[in-house]
Amino acid sequence: MKLPRWLLFTAVILVVLSWVPLALIMRARVTTNSKPRIHIVPDMDNQPKYKTQSRNSMFADRRAMRPPVEGAVARGAVIGDAAVTTGKAGEGWVVEIPVAVDENLLRVGRQRYDIYCSPCHGLAGFGDGMIAKRADALQEGTWTPPTSFHTDLIRQREAGHLFNTISNGIRNMPAYGPQIPVEDRWAVVAYLRALQRSQNATTDDVPEDIRAQLR
Repeated sequence: MKLPRWLLFTAVILVVLSWVPLALIMRARVTTNSKPRIHIVPDMDNQPKYKTQSRNSMFADRRAMRPPVEGAVARGAVIGDAAVTTGKAGEGWVVEIPVAVDENLLRVGRQRYDIYCSPCHGLAGFGDGMIAKRADALQEGTWTPPTSFHTDLIRQREAGHLFNTISNGIRNMPAYGPQIPVEDRWAVVAYLRALQRSQNATTDDVPEDIRAQLR
């Protein structure tokens, strides 16, 4: 049975028209336009904004770029005593802890140490914390053992170096500066020194009135 000519023409036209959406999609993918494309679910991807050096009639000076607020501090800027905030004096590390060390500071240092340091370094600082023991048991070959604080290398490190390590991390150890305030980081350094002294003490560290009790 032969199809009517009009039906054949209609079928051809419909097929050609079905290609139009595909052609428009292809054209949209390979061309540029000053207007944003149709975005059905915006998800805050496109928002009103002012570009660099543009005008904004909201302000008296018509500038969209606002000057810094008086007293604003740039991110990463050193505020106050550089020895306290960075652990450095000039180009070198500070040797001694630059804050007053007392019983309260050591108490805070122990608390912070137990929270952030002991899981890897252990309560006494020998690198035998719970995480380290678990990693040793798994033997996956990807674990870097934490350092013992009682080696000659670590005991000889300056206080500023230890402070910097806590602040910015070292090797596989992450930075704890965002979690621990500056003074508390020095408290941790003070507590580390106390741990080191406890494991490397001499008779000179014992009060004279109880030295006679030592064997």
